Formats: sequence, C-alpha cells, structure tokens
Amino acid sequence: MNKIFEKGGKLYWLHSTIDAFETFLAVPGTVAKKGAHVRDAVDLKRIMIIAVISAVPAAIFGMWNVGFQHSLATGLDMNIWQEFWFGFWKVLPLFVVSYVVGLAIEFASSQIRGEEVNEGYLVSGFFIPLIVPVDVPLWMLAVAVAFAVIFGKEVFGGTGMNIWNPALLTRAFLFFSYPSKMSGSETWISLKGAETVDGFTGATPLALAADGGMGGLINTTAQYGTDFWTMFWGGIPGSVGETSVIAILLGAAILLWTGVASWKIMVSEVVGLLCVAGLANVAGLSDIPCFYHLVMGGFAFGAVFMATDPVTSAQTETGKWIYGFLIGAICAVIRLFNPGYAEGMMLAILLGNTFAPLIDHCVTSIHTGRRNKIAKA
Repeated sequence: MNKIFEKGGKLYWLHSTIDAFETFLAVPGTVAKKGAHVRDAVDLKRIMIIAVISAVPAAIFGMWNVGFQHSLATGLDMNIWQEFWFGFWKVLPLFVVSYVVGLAIEFASSQIRGEEVNEGYLVSGFFIPLIVPVDVPLWMLAVAVAFAVIFGKEVFGGTGMNIWNPALLTRAFLFFSYPSKMSGSETWISLKGAETVDGFTGATPLALAADGGMGGLINTTAQYGTDFWTMFWGGIPGSVGETSVIAILLGAAILLWTGVASWKIMVSEVVGLLCVAGLANVAGLSDIPCFYHLVMGGFAFGAVFMATDPVTSAQTETGKWIYGFLIGAICAVIRLFNPGYAEGMMLAILLGNTFAPLIDHCVTSIHTGRRNKIAKA
C-alpha cells in the first residue's frame, strides 16, 4: 500500500477503503514467520465467494423465470433467451441498488471505526435481490438495505457480530413497512406497462393454498402449473431466486461439499417442517400434504442459504439440530395457523437467529454440568 494511505500519511483516513480494494484484487503480502498458526487455504474471503457462487444457479434461473412469468401473464411469444434477457435487465437494478447502498454504508462505517472492510456484505448483497419481488420499487429497496445494514449489522460491530441475518432483515423491513409491495396477486410478476391476458392471476401457490387449501391449488385458473413437479423445478411466481428447488439444491451441494454450510441444520429444518405439517395432516387440520411445504414459498432457499449463515446460526453441534428443527417447526406453524400471513420462513429464521445464542448456552451448560458430575464421581 502507498505510504500516503498508511498511518501518518496525508490520506490515512482512506486506509480502510484502499486496503479493501487491494486485498480483494490481490493476496496480502504478509505471511506468518514463526509460531503456531493455522495454515489453511480457506479464509473469510473464500467462504464468502463460495457462498455467492452457490447462489448463482438460483439467480440465473430466477432471471429466466421473471421473463417466463411475464410472457405467461401477457401472452407474449418469447423464446428462452428473450425471457432470460428480459429478466436479467429487470433484476440487474436490484443488484446495483443492493450493492451500492450496502457497500457505501460498509465502507463509511469501516472508515469511521478505523477498521478493515470485511467481505461479509458480498454475500448479503447478492442474496437480497433474490428474496424480494422483482417489481419492488428501487427506493424502497434502498431504504430497506440501509436499515438492515445500519441497525442489523453495523451497530453490533460489523461482520461476524450481527445477531440477525441482514438479508432477511431487509425483507422483513419491506414486508412490515410496505406490505402492499410484498404481497398480492400481481406483486411477483413484472407487469409494468403491460396488459395481462384475461383471467390472469399471479398469486403464488402458497397464497392459493392459504386461501383454499389443496382445493385452492387444484381448482386454480393460474397460468402456471400448481402440481408438485412444477413447484419443484420452479416455473411459478415468487421472489426472484426462491422458486426453483432444483437450482437451490445445486447451491446446497456446493455449500455442503465445501463445508461452508451445516448439513445438520438443513436436515433438521426439513424434519421440523414435516413433523408439524404431518401432524396437521393426521389431525385433519390441513389437507395439503406435508411434503408440499418443502417446495412452496421460500422454505428451500431459506433452509439452504439463510438459516445456515455461520454468524447468526447455532454454533454447537447439538445446538444445530435444535436450531434447525425449531425453524422448520415454526415455519409450518405460521403457514398453517396464521391466515393473515401465508409464508412463515422469514419470521421463523429471524426467531431462530434470536434464540441461537440461548440454544448454544443451554447445550454447553448441560454438557459442562455432565462433565463436572463425571469428574466428581
């Protein structure tokens, strides 16, 4: 780094910003000379990059699906490339706003604290456009991102210190502040300046199921299929990156293969959801098969990318099972017994984030107590 940006230099106040760009583009020249150090190729930057790469399949599919849903709703005859490029240009502004606003706050906060700029927001900034409707007003997204980064991350000390997932805080802020832009039959499809075909409905399968149960899915007049397979491959309305379970599973495979995410959290989330939804089936409280919930709404995306965030999830091995099961169970409870809110994954993960430290504390306390009893025996 140029000496003018180092301590004592004229532009030292830009030290954090210059250091961020240098370490992003090149490996720092400092190496361990002596002593005990962990020598591993996996550092924070590589973990963040792997997390972003894992979400790329969902992002690419989401861009195509935006165009696909637009062509269905308007009756336009578009080929696959036209659909993709239509979606690409619709989704691109969401990424620009997410990164410009979020990184600007990150850089400013690091400069004020005199600390290095961490790479944590590279992941949050990529996830945020994937969990919001494609037509959300950009100024609303900017306000929501600013709120999430400032009050959900920076006030706690920045990357690695936040209690809640910043991407989910962005969605929660949008949902509670601008509910009309986060729900409804036309929210999930880009229709600005376009006329829709007769009888068009853009309601998501989860909304249809919430209104009429299994009958709402079977007897729908929506332009897309509402069978399990269609919801699995993702040709349905929804947030940009949440519709295709296949694309999300590709991302899960990358995260698990590289060891970035915990399979225990993913599995326990599925178990928790199926247990509660299955009990509701047995008790006659819901006619929607429990396994349908796995492919509806944002459960798959949240289970793979949001709940497994290593900063806000449980850290102990036993705690991960409890944490994941809690999220899956709460998601099912909200979906089944809250008629005013069809989706439950966002709130379930935020509640899981809140209780994660308590879960770890209880697990470690019980384990320590057992070891002390054994030692005294």
